[in-house]
Amino acid sequence: MFFTRKSMEMVTPDKALPGRPEPLPTAETHFLSGIPLKSPVPEGMEEAMFGMGCFWGVERKFWQVEGVWLTMVGYAGGFTPNPTYKETCTQLTGHNEVVRVIFDPAVVSYAQLLQLFWEGHDPTQGMRQGNDVGSTYRSGIYFYSDAQAQAARETKAAYQERLSAARFGAITTEVLPAPVFYYAEDYHQQYLAKNPDGYCGIGGTGVTCPIGLTA
Repeated sequence: MFFTRKSMEMVTPDKALPGRPEPLPTAETHFLSGIPLKSPVPEGMEEAMFGMGCFWGVERKFWQVEGVWLTMVGYAGGFTPNPTYKETCTQLTGHNEVVRVIFDPAVVSYAQLLQLFWEGHDPTQGMRQGNDVGSTYRSGIYFYSDAQAQAARETKAAYQERLSAARFGAITTEVLPAPVFYYAEDYHQQYLAKNPDGYCGIGGTGVTCPIGLTA
């Protein structure tokens, strides 16, 4: 498989596309639950954000988890305001394809979501995930609190030990404060519920993550 150097690098702010001031239209409600997609986080619930490769398959992983109240896909971590999907595909926006999750911590813990994150993709691949190449497919954890940041870093260190023992390389996952989340277009939301035979492209390493021992 051939990757150009350009496709594996992050665009710089001065080279990023200009974008637009107004948000793009997106779905009004979640295709499966009917919950308004732009609902505020209910009292007692928390939010999380992850990048694991193509967001179609990533979102399905999380909406299937008991205790996850709402999922949505979008773009985050870049420079272009309100980017379109076509713009992100040029790798000139700096954005990552991400899923934003609203969950009930009384039912599913953030540590359990991290376990799904680590085991659900290969976090050692840099600016790609499988056959999907570019900065839009990089591995990322975007935290909303100090507790989430600590859990992300502790599990990253613990999983690195397991991966190294299995002869995988260094984890390339970025762990950063949650950036601005831009909703992806309507047809991307819950894509694999609307298109059950659609492309997924998400696969893990087969190495388990020792959640519960460190977080």
